[in-house]
Amino acid sequence: MIDLATLLTFTLAAFALAATPGPDMLLIMTRSVAQGRMAGFITLAGISLGCYFHAIIAGLSLSGVLLLAPVMFEIIRWAGAAYLLYLAMQAFRGAGGFQAPAAKDGMAPRIALGVLFRQGLLTNILNPKVALFFLALFPQFMQPDPDTAVAQALILASVLNVAGGLVNGGIIMAAGRLGEFLSSRPAFVRWQNRLLGGVFAALALRLAFDRR
Repeated sequence: MIDLATLLTFTLAAFALAATPGPDMLLIMTRSVAQGRMAGFITLAGISLGCYFHAIIAGLSLSGVLLLAPVMFEIIRWAGAAYLLYLAMQAFRGAGGFQAPAAKDGMAPRIALGVLFRQGLLTNILNPKVALFFLALFPQFMQPDPDTAVAQALILASVLNVAGGLVNGGIIMAAGRLGEFLSSRPAFVRWQNRLLGGVFAALALRLAFDRR
């Protein structure tokens, strides 16, 4: 299995990945601002589950299907671009981006917790940064043992989720206070939605046309 020195080295890499801004972090922040900390943590839970999907793929790659990895990454790349464009359109419409926190009378639009969990899951599964991290770097921290490859990958994914939980948990706690600031500034929220939509659209185009 994985030795302690390798695990510590991977932990540093995991924190570096978790601290890098990307679609996952952006989604967690927007959901936390829109609906509070619970929404942020539910989104984070979906993202964390998505990590195990990538871990299983990485584990299987060491069990004899490594040649499928380039094809799988292309599928994830294009599906990710399409999903980012979908999130961009939702943000431009004001349905999926920043929203003022729900009023006490409950009349403000809210996204169901199940939908938030699904969005977090899909954003992570279709995130090429995470896919590349797992497919390219995981094997470097794993022993070449086909019998334990999946188990090793799941251990590394758990370390990555702990790092992500600590980093994004801090973002969720801070975003709740930001939500209170935005609740009385609807014009600012509209511009934030446009900015968010532009960011998602730019990420989608870069993902689709950047051959690296």
